[in-house]
Amino acid sequence: MFHERDIPIQVAIGNYDLGICGSDWIEELMVKYPSSALMKVGSLGYGQSALYVAVSAAEGISTVEAVRQRSGVVRIASEYPNLAEQFALNLRLRRFGVFPLWGAAEAYPPESADLALVCGTKEGLADCGLVPLSRVLGVSACLVANRNSWESKDMKEVVASIYDEAMSQEAESEIVQPYSGRRPRKSKIFPSGADGDIVRLALPDGHQQSPTFDLLSKAGISLDDYPSPTGNRRPATDLAGVAVKVIRPQDMPLQVASGNFDLAVTGRDWLREHLCQFPTSPVKELVDLKSGRVRIVAVVSNDMPVADASDLAKFSAGRTAPLRVASEYINIADKYARDNHLGSYRVVPTWGATEAFLPEDADLLIENTETGGTIARHNLKIIDTLFESTACLIGRRRRVTNAVKRERIDAIIQALQTGVKLN
Repeated sequence: MFHERDIPIQVAIGNYDLGICGSDWIEELMVKYPSSALMKVGSLGYGQSALYVAVSAAEGISTVEAVRQRSGVVRIASEYPNLAEQFALNLRLRRFGVFPLWGAAEAYPPESADLALVCGTKEGLADCGLVPLSRVLGVSACLVANRNSWESKDMKEVVASIYDEAMSQEAESEIVQPYSGRRPRKSKIFPSGADGDIVRLALPDGHQQSPTFDLLSKAGISLDDYPSPTGNRRPATDLAGVAVKVIRPQDMPLQVASGNFDLAVTGRDWLREHLCQFPTSPVKELVDLKSGRVRIVAVVSNDMPVADASDLAKFSAGRTAPLRVASEYINIADKYARDNHLGSYRVVPTWGATEAFLPEDADLLIENTETGGTIARHNLKIIDTLFESTACLIGRRRRVTNAVKRERIDAIIQALQTGVKLN
């Protein structure tokens, strides 16, 4: 089992003969690598949704032609950067920029992006305060195959059994209700960089929400609707002159560096991943929040005859094939391989469930762990610890010149430092 986004890549490079994933991730790969060995066998009849290009309802735009007529740079945020670029080229936008994200693209318009390419429904977009401008792609679960395997192996029985099971599940699934014509929700607009006195604070979504909320509470910072049962990404706060938005921690360092946020609560691991890629980035750690503690470790199969990084370098030197290094932290992984002189190597980007790659599809993982229990259960072992990561508050290195804004930022830093002591 892999993260869905990894499956087309694994099938395309020949590690697997067949795979099941959404057609969105198939098209995302194929639009960039049209001559890859990936082929779509067919739809399995379930998991229907669509990819939409959407705009904030606050913009008052209802057609793609209105977007095309804009004179400035059109900013597009998406988990699907290749499809977003294709859309922009097909629309013949004069100037555009695509911002690749780990997720939560619906949170970016209108302040941090003009458009978002997102997977979902029209009702779901309306709930996020977005208006769909164009339906880019219909999405459903699909069976994919490696073209070389398809032509050389007899897989008829396997394929037939998959389709029989898929059709059975489809018959038992709930009927999807039609779009009710719900009007887009009016969301409070997150201030842009032009709002000089406002401090823009990014908070994490996912499993980090609860510990972040607890820490902020101990710091005397009140938040309304965070974590949000309805998926609201603009919670209210009692801090005067502070606007809050909820995005993915992985995207925060780049967003702060780009000036879309003044402060953000992310992990030190993602800050270091960013700095490995952009060593001169203006982002720095302001406060160690001392929560969400994990170790970033090097992991191999128990069957590999290595005990530490030195053994791994010797093992790699004795191979004819490149060492395969799988990780969500592709820049940290690349630096680790170079620093430890692992010889010929290849970094395999992953989007989660990295432990599934060993030993068949990778030789080394750069992974995070709290206790090491999950790693041990997968018959894997830790041979090195790169560093320890905790949640942290990040901001820009340059001193804020606006006195009011600087005072508000300093107040947040002091409050969080107090909260850490009480935590």
